[in-house]
Amino acid sequence: MIPLLTDAIEAHGGLNRWKSHYTLTATIVSGGDLWALKGVPQDPVARTMQVELHRQWASVAPFGKGRHTAFTSDRIAILAEDGSIVAERSDPRASFARHDLRTSWDPLHRAYFNGYALWTYLTTPFLLAMDGFKVEEIEPWREGAETWRGLRATFPAEIASHSSEQDFYFGEDMLIRRHDYHVDIAGSFPAAQYVSDYVNVDGIWIPTRRRAYLRADGLKPMLDTLMVSIDLSDFRFG
Repeated sequence: MIPLLTDAIEAHGGLNRWKSHYTLTATIVSGGDLWALKGVPQDPVARTMQVELHRQWASVAPFGKGRHTAFTSDRIAILAEDGSIVAERSDPRASFARHDLRTSWDPLHRAYFNGYALWTYLTTPFLLAMDGFKVEEIEPWREGAETWRGLRATFPAEIASHSSEQDFYFGEDMLIRRHDYHVDIAGSFPAAQYVSDYVNVDGIWIPTRRRAYLRADGLKPMLDTLMVSIDLSDFRFG
């Protein structure tokens, strides 16, 4: 690993501590403008999100009355309480072909986005040490009076995420402050996500507040265009 990633992982709790856990569960509340643009308005109901830490799997509940999701990179499903399949889609990424920012989503589109996005967020920065990731240090970002060091990650093809190339910026304490990417499944719009309000969970530092804004030229966030908000709490490792 390059020194910046090594330092960031250590600051977030260390790879050995991370590897001692297998799952992470959290309560999430989501909002923002993206949902209405996609024809799937978001309610303020708190939901339970669970991810596996060392392979790409995620689930959120409830997802409709008595239902939950099961996400992997090559399949998305909506399941009933007894585990029976309500709806499913193989190769879900292909279903977003020719989508732009205002193309409507069906429930499986939304479930897929939720699965890969929250898996990425809840496993960062540790996922960048997984096999297949390529990382390099990039130019720092000046945010007010602070200078945040930057890291660019190229994701392997088998990991579903916003885009193959994503940038992460770290404060003086080496905790993530900002995460930049393009949302390829929605017209590849550029986003700048601010990450804050960390809590310590079993020695791992996890942010409880995420705000993703549309990004303009020069990497400047458009702070009047909040695309997605996520508040997280009640973290539990398994």
